[in-house]
Amino acid sequence: MPHVAVFDTNLLLSALLSTNGNPFRCLALARIGQVESVTCQEILNEFAEKLFVKFKFSEEMIQAALEEVRGFSRWVEISGTLKAVPADPDDDMVIECAVIGNATHIVTGDKHLLALTSYRSIAILKVAEFVALLSLS
Repeated sequence: MPHVAVFDTNLLLSALLSTNGNPFRCLALARIGQVESVTCQEILNEFAEKLFVKFKFSEEMIQAALEEVRGFSRWVEISGTLKAVPADPDDDMVIECAVIGNATHIVTGDKHLLALTSYRSIAILKVAEFVALLSLS
């Protein structure tokens, strides 16, 4: 069964800021098609906002980062109506993106998402766990 993953904002940030480590490895595997990445506008909006506010990226650098993610990801549209993470409603978009995108996994370091362990049939894993799973495939 192919792995279809939603990568959360913090994983995208980690992969962009360091080419060492598992977040970068996850995106590299998506680039070569070993993993299918699924994303949505809401995740990319949050990614862009953090690049601007926290890391002071220029508009050009932000657009380049967004195009990179769009280039290896399948795009889905979410409604913003799914309520699955009462402890942090901002995380609902990640779950909804995974549901609409028929993802097999959500890859994250977010404690609120990880606390769920799964949603419907979607496994919610830490980055290292996902990379370990891929090495077994």
